[in-house]
Amino acid sequence: MAELKKVSTNEAPAAIGPYSQAIICGDMVFTSGQIPINPKSGNVEATTIEGQAEQVMQNLGAVLQASGSGFEKAVKTTCFLADMADFAAFNAVYAKYFTTNPARSCVAVKTLPKNVLVEVEVIATL
Repeated sequence: MAELKKVSTNEAPAAIGPYSQAIICGDMVFTSGQIPINPKSGNVEATTIEGQAEQVMQNLGAVLQASGSGFEKAVKTTCFLADMADFAAFNAVYAKYFTTNPARSCVAVKTLPKNVLVEVEVIATL
């Protein structure tokens, strides 16, 4: 079995439970879902789907970078929206970061942590 390595960076919100920001397994990195917490303040500051999606992407970018990967190496994303009516606005932000069009699932969920509007997780190569 491949060695598992925990990824941690101060440039993304710290894990608020018994999990890691990401795990490297072999030549793959699996991120935990990122929500729009500003890592400097520890708060959710944005109130719109666009603002929250931007913060999520910044957090994911920091975790991917700390792992030695990046958006361009993403192979699969899972996106959780609090309201599917935000799908188009979310897509506009998402498309700026995931320019290689990785495989994706996008679902609406009843509630997200801290009642945020969006959460995204990524599987990427190193």
